[in-house]
Amino acid sequence: MTDSTSLRDQFLISMPHLDDRHFSRTLTYVCDHSEYGAMGIIINRPAGILVHDLLNHIQLDHTSVTIDPMPVFKGGPIHPDRGFVLHRDDGRRWLSSHPITSEIQLTTSMDILEAMALGEGPKDCLVALGYAGWSPGQLEHEIYENTWLSCQANSDIMFRLPAEERLQAAAASLGVNLQLLTTHAGHA
Repeated sequence: MTDSTSLRDQFLISMPHLDDRHFSRTLTYVCDHSEYGAMGIIINRPAGILVHDLLNHIQLDHTSVTIDPMPVFKGGPIHPDRGFVLHRDDGRRWLSSHPITSEIQLTTSMDILEAMALGEGPKDCLVALGYAGWSPGQLEHEIYENTWLSCQANSDIMFRLPAEERLQAAAASLGVNLQLLTTHAGHA
């Protein structure tokens, strides 16, 4: 697979007919895509807890700083007990980070959460539990079957828009209004 065919740093927009409890009405950021498969984080499905709740749960003291009420997201059905932090690269290095682009990183180490508890975490970030994964060729097949639309990711959509606006904003970047699409799949 070449860089031109990779969906890394793309959004996957679920089509209205996708009737899957994990992926219906989701916007997924593709963190990696190669001949070995794909991995992404769903960025528009809040898990029902806030980051400060998560910090309490993992016993990180954050009482000395005020943390903005930021939701934790259901990143996907695989390993929902593992945390992932998507964030802009601000030049700091974390113990376990994977650069997705020169601007965006995915960090899985506790040191980033410790920094967040001290009010020193990345300014633009998204915390998720779990991830979405596809075996080799699976995502390409799902796109062929009209399960997903893809478009270039936009960090303002990912980090700045409220979760409930992200899916339609990504679709609008393609000139698509999801409310006008049919819920039936097909091929022309």
